[in-house]
Amino acid sequence: MARRPKKPKDMSTLFNSATGTLAQIQAKTNSLSTLSDIVRQICPDLPEDTFNIANFVQSTLIIEVKSPVWGQRLQFERNTICQALIIQTEGQFSQIEIKVNPQGHRQVPNQATYNRHQHAMNNSSVQNISSGTASHLLEIAENAPEGLKRKLKKLAANVNKTGQ
Repeated sequence: MARRPKKPKDMSTLFNSATGTLAQIQAKTNSLSTLSDIVRQICPDLPEDTFNIANFVQSTLIIEVKSPVWGQRLQFERNTICQALIIQTEGQFSQIEIKVNPQGHRQVPNQATYNRHQHAMNNSSVQNISSGTASHLLEIAENAPEGLKRKLKKLAANVNKTGQ
């Protein structure tokens, strides 16, 4: 059986095509940024990092906010935002859903920062427990449920290993 020669595809055709995964991602990204601009125009007093256009499903736009206070602010402007969405998107989006997610915007620290933080947390927790505290933990562990008992004994044993 003869081998068919395969010419390499030009990558620019993937980015410029109107169909396919990359085109869908590009279209959704453009739509999310447009919708975010609409919310910013209607509520210019909202700080940049308090809300995020999370997603859109069918005709509903999902907006995540950091606190219930900012969620309430968007609730006051809900009708205005919906009207602007209907006009701007030609009826594609007609509803908004506001969700409070305080941890939705948190930046993920890089691995070195995370390791340093974990190391500091581990050292400070062991250093702050005295041998008297360890004996109290063992007393509490006697009457505790099995899972808690194991954890308390393990914590007390770690304190004893450090020589405190």
